[in-house]
Amino acid sequence: MITHPSTILKKIYPSLVWNIPTKKKELFLTFDDGPTPIVTESLLDLLAKYNAKATFFCIGENVSKYPSIFNRILAEDHSIGNHTFNHLNGWKTKTLDYLHNAFQFGEYYKTELFRPPYGKIKASQIKGLKGGYKIIMWSVLSMDFHPRYSKEKCLETCTKEIKSGDIIVFHDSLKAKNKMLFCVERILEKYQNDFEFNSIDLSD
Repeated sequence: MITHPSTILKKIYPSLVWNIPTKKKELFLTFDDGPTPIVTESLLDLLAKYNAKATFFCIGENVSKYPSIFNRILAEDHSIGNHTFNHLNGWKTKTLDYLHNAFQFGEYYKTELFRPPYGKIKASQIKGLKGGYKIIMWSVLSMDFHPRYSKEKCLETCTKEIKSGDIIVFHDSLKAKNKMLFCVERILEKYQNDFEFNSIDLSD
């Protein structure tokens, strides 16, 4: 997996959002794969402690299973993105099946933000989503899900050359829980006086 996408990759896929152009000092924490009982709730407690806002790219199936956690995300003014209904790998899924699964998420919540699971999406799928969604990739992938990355290595990956407008990916999943919470707390503590932590809003 690519932790810091190259300029070349960004030029190959210019329609995808790799960072947020901004004149403010702000970072964009994003969380994939939730909502997940205990994990997402612990994360929300942590974000509230530092008055930080984030963007949650939710799996539709999890939204349907845990509506109270999803509603808490909304109530605390975080933004929501579509992460497909069943966490599909775009490279392994026929385009029509992929689009149907992505649009199925819309039955539970309407959003203009979309992130492909695994970061894997075909050009035909990008084209099919383009009219209704802005596809959000990342500046920094934390690797909190990877068994060979320690929590310290994940933190180092996240904070290396960190800059305003960066989109940082974490996962509010059981697999990533300990490393994710470790990193997020230290990032919020370290940078609370240097950056605002805001949710992604590309509605303008």
